[in-house]
Formats: sequence, structure tokens, C-alpha cells
Amino acid sequence: MTRTQKTVFALFVVVALILGVAVKTVLDQRKTSFSPEQIDAGIILLPQSRAIPALQMTDQDGQPVSLDQLKGKWSVLFFGYTFCPDICPTTLAQLRQIKAELPKTTVARMQVILVSVDPQRDTPAKLKEYLGYFDKDFRGFNATVSVLESFAKAVSMPYVQPDTSKPNYTVSHSGNLALLGPDGTQRGFIRAPFSTPKLVAQLPAVFKGD
Repeated sequence: MTRTQKTVFALFVVVALILGVAVKTVLDQRKTSFSPEQIDAGIILLPQSRAIPALQMTDQDGQPVSLDQLKGKWSVLFFGYTFCPDICPTTLAQLRQIKAELPKTTVARMQVILVSVDPQRDTPAKLKEYLGYFDKDFRGFNATVSVLESFAKAVSMPYVQPDTSKPNYTVSHSGNLALLGPDGTQRGFIRAPFSTPKLVAQLPAVFKGD
């Protein structure tokens, strides 16, 4: 294992520990009202919503977009990238399947967004082409490195900045999903690995709220 690989591994161990403690804290705080079925589905709702900074990004159509514009629907955020060899296409395909099995009323209240952790290669055109393989309604966001870092930190979705000077570089990132409510605040997470039947059963109740 190279020094870089050891550093990346150490970072993700720390992140896993922090997320584990955070999840335990949430469960302890909600133990009297938290749905065990939601926990079993990997859905972790925060005891208090978390404000998100008003960041500016670019969508898959090359149009500027503010995070404020996400209000009105539940947003399912996945921090990944189009050159990802495994977890990203698998996750997006599963989200497509989950969406296909959810009630139409639930689908109307949600949006799936791929936030690129590889802004150098993931141009708006590339994001649009890539997402089109999964679902034409999936959205893609690109941003400067500084904005991306702020966004990832705000919703606790860690990733490791890659060495972009190397050919065919990969990006280490979280496989979890972040949930934003219709008011634009973060409401929780969905932990990987995902169970399609369990999420299809539990998300309608989650997305029914404001």
C-alpha cells in the first residue's frame, strides 16, 4: 500500500468512526420516537434540521443554480463522479429502480442529484450525458473545488481530493446519500449499502412530511 493509499484509508477510517458516533447520538436522542423500520432501511433523520449555506453551482444544462432553488422538494444527494468505475453507476442504477417502484405521489415530491466530486472532468455536458443513461430527470451539479468542499462539509459527505495530474485518477468518496427537506435544510442521511425493497417501503412516509 502506497503512502497516498494509506492516507486515504486513514481518512476514511476516521470519517467512519465520526459518522458512527453521530448515528449513535441521533438514535439515542430519538429512541422514544424513531422508527426501527427506518433504521433498518438505513434512513437516519437528524433530531434537528441543519442549515445549508447558499452556495452557487452549475447544473447539467450549464445553467447557474443556487441551493436555495432546491426548496419545494426532498432532495436526495449523491456525491460521486462520472468516471467512477463501480459505486457510482451501481448507486444511480439503484436509485433509478427505487424511483420506479415508489408511488407517483412520492416521486413528485423528490429529486435525485449527483454532486460531482470531480469538477475537472465532469463538465455540464458530461454530467448530462452520463445521467441520461440512468434517468433523464436526475440532476447533476458541478462547482469549483472550494464550493464543492464547502457543500460536502456542510452535509457531512466526505471525499478525498485526487491528484489530477495522474492519468485516469479515481476519487475516494462516501457512498451514503444526504437528504435535504423541502425547506432546503438537511434532514438526514441514507446509509449504504442500500436495500431497494426497504427504501421503497419507508421513503413515502419520510417524503410525506414538509
